[in-house]
Amino acid sequence: MKAGARVAQGETLVFMDADGQHDPADIPRLLAKLKEGYAMAVGARQDHSQASWGRGIANRIYNRMSSWMANHRVLDLTSGFRAVRADRFREFLYLLPNGFSYPTTITMAFFRSGYPVAYVPIIAGRREGKSHIQPLQDGLRFLLIIFKIGTLYSPLKLFFPISLGFFLMGLWYYAHTFMTQGRFTNMGVVLFVTAALIFLMGLISE
Repeated sequence: MKAGARVAQGETLVFMDADGQHDPADIPRLLAKLKEGYAMAVGARQDHSQASWGRGIANRIYNRMSSWMANHRVLDLTSGFRAVRADRFREFLYLLPNGFSYPTTITMAFFRSGYPVAYVPIIAGRREGKSHIQPLQDGLRFLLIIFKIGTLYSPLKLFFPISLGFFLMGLWYYAHTFMTQGRFTNMGVVLFVTAALIFLMGLISE
């Protein structure tokens, strides 16, 4: 994908899977969104187009998490069917992994950079051949990519909730030990200090 984007001569790049899922007849619909001013148009698979119910549930989770991290509604984070302006796409080549999941990375990068992204509903056909996606391993990889891009573009979105979690645990532990033992324990100190350190790391990253 990255090599192709580097050598492509056109102003627009179109990506689609090679397993028969995507209908080339949908390409003009994606290109029409670029003519309207969008930087990228993504073919959003409908619920009944998911490969399996498990993949459908996983994609919903990824979409919700990425929407929260990006502050935009993400309808299909992992769709491989998209049209994008070549110059915008090349800005983020250094972020794209050499292996799986360029769609996840490029979608998060576009949203967090303020580039407009449009979603076009599509019906994905049944793939030919066997999927190479491993649900557990690649699922964790997708989550890691969401967190990495979130940390790069909006660190406090990730650091603050973790810091708040440790602070609330420290507050609860302090209240518990004060009521049962009448003192402030070392563990309470550790939880409060950890909350402060994580929050300060988020500020530095921001």
